[in-house]
Amino acid sequence: MTQARRLAVVLALNLALVVALAVVGLVVGSVSLLATAGDSLGDAFALALGLLAVHLRDRHGRAGATNVVALVNVVILLGVCAAVIVGAVLRLVQGSPEVPGLPILVAALGTVVVLGTGVLVLGRGAGSEDLHMRSVLLDTASDAGAAAAVAVSGAIIAAAHGLFWLDPVVAGVIAVAIAVGAVRLLRDVVTALRRGAVVEVDLD
Repeated sequence: MTQARRLAVVLALNLALVVALAVVGLVVGSVSLLATAGDSLGDAFALALGLLAVHLRDRHGRAGATNVVALVNVVILLGVCAAVIVGAVLRLVQGSPEVPGLPILVAALGTVVVLGTGVLVLGRGAGSEDLHMRSVLLDTASDAGAAAAVAVSGAIIAAAHGLFWLDPVVAGVIAVAIAVGAVRLLRDVVTALRRGAVVEVDLD
């Protein structure tokens, strides 16, 4: 399967996740699910831009298009992270409302399954194809790990019938982790744009 087709499949999976997680998150009032939905939305936009960049690279030889894609993606990610962090802090300051743990657990586990499918679609070989595909593979896998963390918090809330503060705390931790990576990428993108070179991303 070509890069474009694999990216298109993963894009479709992310868009489905955005809708499902946003609906469940709004219904049960879970900040962590909404944070995951926001992350999936950012990923979907990045994948769409990535498809455009692959098209420009393969059809028109414009490898530098990935620089612009990376810059837009970073700005969106930082905006989503900032909104999630502010929302999580407000929840903690004002007092975390009761959230049902079971729906959070089920939705998060579903997210792990969907993103795990995305990892399989991309294939283990994606990590050695090029930096763009490797970054998509690592991003999808890390998002699955973040969803697993949300699932754990949902299980704890459901079992304890309390500890509702875990929901905004997990959301905040996920947002901070994503923001740290986004800032590092922003630094690399700005440097690449100034030099007019194809962006090199530190994936360690």
